[in-house]
Amino acid sequence: MSAISENANYTGTLLGMGNPLMDVSANVGQDMFDKYGLKAGDAVLQEEKQAGITEDLMNNFSPDLIPGGSTLNAIRVCNWMLGSNMATGFTGCVGTDSYGETMEKLALSEGVNVNFLKTAEQPTGTCATFIKDAERSLCTNLAAANLFKNDHLQTEGMKKLISEANYYYIAGFFLTVDVASMEQIAKHSSENDKVFMMNLSAPFLVDFFATQMNTILPYVDILFGNEVEAASFAKKQGWGEISTSECAKRAARLPKASGSRPRIVVFTQGKDATCVAMNGEVTTYDVELLPKDKLVDTNGAGDAFVGGFLSQLVQGKDMKTCVLAGHYSARVIIQASGCTLPKTRPQMKL
Repeated sequence: MSAISENANYTGTLLGMGNPLMDVSANVGQDMFDKYGLKAGDAVLQEEKQAGITEDLMNNFSPDLIPGGSTLNAIRVCNWMLGSNMATGFTGCVGTDSYGETMEKLALSEGVNVNFLKTAEQPTGTCATFIKDAERSLCTNLAAANLFKNDHLQTEGMKKLISEANYYYIAGFFLTVDVASMEQIAKHSSENDKVFMMNLSAPFLVDFFATQMNTILPYVDILFGNEVEAASFAKKQGWGEISTSECAKRAARLPKASGSRPRIVVFTQGKDATCVAMNGEVTTYDVELLPKDKLVDTNGAGDAFVGGFLSQLVQGKDMKTCVLAGHYSARVIIQASGCTLPKTRPQMKL
């Protein structure tokens, strides 16, 4: 059967909040990595040494322009997997420019109910994406995304989105922008017995935004990450060099604000098995390998996994189904450049 539940209404069930970014993505040589001090697998905020990186891609390459940002990617994939119009919502801050308009139009056309805060103070954020041998490096200029204000959550439109949602997902990247807004939604979720989810997102967040992360972690019902982020998290917690599975188990046991449900920790490991810690036990789920000749771009794989996972979670499916849907959607996305949704419906069989 399909991953979609026919005739089901999931309108507004999942709300995401994050940094909407226009991905400027191109295949480049090692010289570009060296020029901007980047390496494969990086996910960094733009520094002075990377000034002009987006303009360089635009002027000297033929980049793909793909609306994205980690949370929006996951929300878009979830909505695609569900196949239910406006099942998901998203908020973040964009500029009053063509990039912001393009993202809004695309997201709405895909069925995501976006409610952007718009500013003329900064242009829409961008993510310069270098691709080489199917590996990628991300360098983000938050720009307008960095100007999100908690006041936006007090508008009638956002109050409605927040109150109607039963699930909330925010990637860790938003920790650098507005912890107060994250905490507001996290507390609302805890107080109303809803499900709040976060992603570790990048090692630099674990290392340099630990205070902000520790503010939100007690409210997290489901924590996502990959093996690299898990290793950084373990070291930051003083656990030393432990396995991804052991890190997941310990992270699940960290203090939690709401006792209504135990925390679940989901750590992916690329082509290796995904680890899920819940109820004191760790279960692993093997990943179906994709032939190398079909691999185009790993950019967005982690976001796609989360999106697929969430598409089943909001339907009340079991953990195995959630993980397999995550594997399926990630497998689909890495066969295209960036987080580009297929024109066809999902073909996952359950």
